[in-house]
Formats: sequence, C-alpha cells, structure tokens
Amino acid sequence: MTKIINFSESRRSTDDALGDLHAIFSEELQQVELAIAEHMKSAAALIPEISDHLIGAGGKRLRPLLTLSAARLANYQGRDHITMAAAVEYMHTATLLHDDVVDDSDMRRGQPTARNLWGNSASVLVGDFLLGQAFRMMVAAGSLPALDILSSAAAVIAEGEVMQLAAMNNAQISEDSYLDIIDAKKNIGEDFAEGKVTLPVILAYHRGDAEAREFWQEAVKNPNNDAARLDRALALMDQTDALADTVERARHYGDKAKDALGLFPAGEVQKTLIRLVDFCIARAY
Repeated sequence: MTKIINFSESRRSTDDALGDLHAIFSEELQQVELAIAEHMKSAAALIPEISDHLIGAGGKRLRPLLTLSAARLANYQGRDHITMAAAVEYMHTATLLHDDVVDDSDMRRGQPTARNLWGNSASVLVGDFLLGQAFRMMVAAGSLPALDILSSAAAVIAEGEVMQLAAMNNAQISEDSYLDIIDAKKNIGEDFAEGKVTLPVILAYHRGDAEAREFWQEAVKNPNNDAARLDRALALMDQTDALADTVERARHYGDKAKDALGLFPAGEVQKTLIRLVDFCIARAY
C-alpha cells in the first residue's frame, strides 16, 4: 500500500522557509499526496512498488509546493492545481528514475535506487508509466495550454538526458555546453521560475481571472526572472573547484528571483518564497 506522507504533523527541517511553506500548504499537500497515491495504482504490482519506493521516500515536494504557491499568488480559486501539483511530482519522479539509469546510480535519498533493486529495464518502464499518468492528470484538468506546456517540457527534459549521455565522462566539456544540459534537465523548474509559465496561472487565464493575468503580465516583462539558474550555478561545483565564484553567481541569480517575486502582492507565501531562495543558495555550502 502506498504510504501517504502526513505533512500536517510538525516537520523538522534544516530551513525555516521550507518548513514554513510545508505548514502553509499542509492541507493542500495532503490532497496532493492522495492524488499521487490514487494514480499510482496498477494491475502490474511492480509499478506501485517501484513508484512508492521513490515517491514514498518523501523528499522536499518542492515542485508541488511551487505549484501550490503559484496558485495562491495568482489568486486561483479552482481545484485543478492539486491535480497539476501531483502531475508535476510524477514527471519529476520519472526523470529521477531515468536519471539513475543514465548515471548508473546505486543510491538516492539514502537508499538503494530502483535500478539497483529492480534493474534498468523496470526503472525505465515505470518512469514511462509515471509520465503517462502525469499526462492523464493534465488532461483531467482540462487545460490545453497547461498540457502543451508540460508536454513540451517532457520533450526538452528527454533531450537533456540524451545530451548528458553524450557528454558523459567528457572532462573537457565547456561551461556553456554543460549549462545547456542543465537548462534542458531543469525545464519544469525553469518554467515556474522564469515567469514564462506557471500552471496555476495558466489555469487562471483559462477561467478568465483578470487580476492573475495583470500580475503575471507584469512579471514576464522582466526576462531575467531566472531562479532556476540557482541549480545550474550550484551544479557547476561538481565540475570545477570554483566554489566562491559559483556561490557568488548563485547569489546573483537569487537576487533576480527575489526581484521577480517582489512583483506580486506582499503576503505570507510571497515572503516565504523569497526566504526559500536563500535556502537554495545556503544548502550548497
């Protein structure tokens, strides 16, 4: 049976902002967890077993939290953001399953990877199942623009995996080429962070929420809303010894992310997300 993670209980976290975000969206996260568990069911017993091995391990649920946060910032009043949050977590989990196969990884989140326990073939196929379920959830939300966004993201992520495979063991890879790979693999997070798209805002557009459109149109005027570059900059630590330069770059992009968030009305969620930017930087050193 799939484990439902109880986010309503006190959550210990090394970062107050992340813990606060979990507390703010505790009830909605429970609904996301229920949606995740429901769509994990399958007649093939190995599918929920492998899926739950990774999804049930917990994790920060940062992507669903970003979806829920964006819904709150956009003043979205529907229920489809719950479905979208679960779909995004499924897509993320699928990429992790595929990542571990490409990287020959044996451990993730302190436990053996799915490929280590069940083999590469099973990991890839279950990852494909999760992607399929994610698209079914997107269709259920009834927003063609949102479906278009995430289907495009899935294609770009797959392209990034192939690029990574081609560049594997290449110590001479240029910084630009490496960032291109990270760009592709971080596509979903980048969509949230850059101001290009946010699924709940797309849903708000779909229902004609004029206030959400006004705030988002103002946000996308700034082409540098690029919090996803935090991960790109921090990832360079694995390739070089330029720690100080990398952290400084992360701070630079973090400041831009805070500026972008400043375009939205001040409130509990907006202020917590601004603090979360600092956590993303601080966790690397």
